[in-house]
Amino acid sequence: MARMTAAEAAVHVLRKEGVDVAFGLPGAAINPFYAAMRKVGGVDHVLARHVEGASHMAEGYTRTQPGNIGVCIGTSGPAGTDMITGLYSASADSIPILCITGQAPASKLHKEDFQAVDIQAIAGPVTKWAITVREPAQVPRAFQQAFQIMRSSRPGPVLLDLPIDVQMTEIEFDPDTYEPLPGYKPAATRAQVEKALGMLDEADKPLLVAGGGIINADASDLLTEFAEITGVPVIPTLMGWGTIPDDHKLMAGMVGLQTSHRYGNATMLEADFVMGIGNRWANRHTGDLATYTEGRKFVHVDIEPFQIGRIFGPDLGIVSDAKAALELFVEVAKEWKAEGKLKDRSQWAEECQERKRTMLRKTDFKETPVKPQRVYQEMNKAFGKNTRYVTAIGLSQIAGAQFLHVYKPRHWINCGQAGPLGWTIPAALGVRRADPEADIVALSGDYDFQFMIEELAVGAQFNLPYIHVLVNNSYLGLIRQAQRGFDMDYQVQLSFENINCPEINGYGVDHVSVVEGLGCKAIRVTDPEEIAPALEQAKQLKDQHKVPVVVEVILERVTNISMSGKDLSTVNEFEALAENEADAPSSIAALR
Repeated sequence: MARMTAAEAAVHVLRKEGVDVAFGLPGAAINPFYAAMRKVGGVDHVLARHVEGASHMAEGYTRTQPGNIGVCIGTSGPAGTDMITGLYSASADSIPILCITGQAPASKLHKEDFQAVDIQAIAGPVTKWAITVREPAQVPRAFQQAFQIMRSSRPGPVLLDLPIDVQMTEIEFDPDTYEPLPGYKPAATRAQVEKALGMLDEADKPLLVAGGGIINADASDLLTEFAEITGVPVIPTLMGWGTIPDDHKLMAGMVGLQTSHRYGNATMLEADFVMGIGNRWANRHTGDLATYTEGRKFVHVDIEPFQIGRIFGPDLGIVSDAKAALELFVEVAKEWKAEGKLKDRSQWAEECQERKRTMLRKTDFKETPVKPQRVYQEMNKAFGKNTRYVTAIGLSQIAGAQFLHVYKPRHWINCGQAGPLGWTIPAALGVRRADPEADIVALSGDYDFQFMIEELAVGAQFNLPYIHVLVNNSYLGLIRQAQRGFDMDYQVQLSFENINCPEINGYGVDHVSVVEGLGCKAIRVTDPEEIAPALEQAKQLKDQHKVPVVVEVILERVTNISMSGKDLSTVNEFEALAENEADAPSSIAALR
């Protein structure tokens, strides 16, 4: 048997589990682990500027490719507490990341040692497992179990806390004989699938709701195949966007109070049967449950037993990994189609497509200052089907989901449930580290952008180029819009007269100077006709300098984006709607 430190054994486990990069910051209590990474080799490292940023980089890395598990590392005390937001975001969206923290010596955990905090207790509610490993010989097995837990059932994050003396103690460990533990995933039975398919076939206007669990299971092709065999239109959730291409004849639009399409909501309200696969029935998707469920039967397929019935009781619940369920759905549907047992859904599908062609929001605004809808119109024209979009929260995310187009799974990378401001920049860097080839375009409002702007320096240092579209109205736009219900506009304005940059006319922070000071490139746009040339210039700068390039578009101060505070039937359309194809020239119908 080989003798090595517990930290060295942990690094060997990381390598055996397929980890080749970590994101983090060294510190006194985690230095033995960094020494082990340096000695053992095989695990590259990206040095973040903030430990929360490292956790979001790990999220972006995981979300980009099937099988990826992002790793973030920090020292004791505040490093762990800083990463709690990343753990919460990962947990909320069923994203496996491994957080490794240093800790005070095991013998001093109860003595209020410097930067000693009970991170196991703090992280417990936002992880699948959080543990302080107090015995050196347990370290490699704790890492082995961590990967099994992250990959089993509903995916999610794990935190391993390592006291400094535990890391440095020598143990017996043989990496050559190490094997990962198999993960557990429940699978649907044929009887369950036949029951669900029978219910679907009885309906006149059925829909499939495709959730993020399909993407997590790498089952998007199966979802599309199942839809094509049955002829049933698909409504992706925000986290499931990309499971079926936007331009597919059975893609019926997104549904919800905010990140939705007019045609998607209208189609949902017409449906009489809904099968949800790998989704949570999130409140921003459903709105008022009485409206959402009235007159409809529901089947819910989810990997987590306790998720079924959590929001409302379906007519049939099936506990299954999305891929395992869809494999059976495809198999049975093929048999039934060959036997002539499936209804012809072509008329219903065409009704959905007609709504998709006609129920559009206007984007072709020519005003100055720029209206945000025009930005997304130009983005659709500038970026192709291989683009991975990365965004977090706010009016920019909501409008982006209403107007952009996504064609592939893992090409809309979004922190859906937690929605922490500042997520976008570090997540985009994690996406780039996971995919060196794709076109990566991040989207932020000015406040999300300012939260973790320092992480742009990581992109410059490690040559992680991408394009970041910054829509700047110098407002907390979503909160300002929500404050309309309270008849106020209070503490949400970010505008001020910048004595060092009078040319931005009171919009406050000079983002171009800050971005350039961090080693990146930036372009400021004030006219709608300048957006397209700026995006083309950004592509050239990105390829030339291999750093993030920010395109800041100065928007009008106030734009209310379409949304509802109640249900799918009462979405408030604040702006003019498209009257013809010319009003929405980058809609799917117009791009075909």
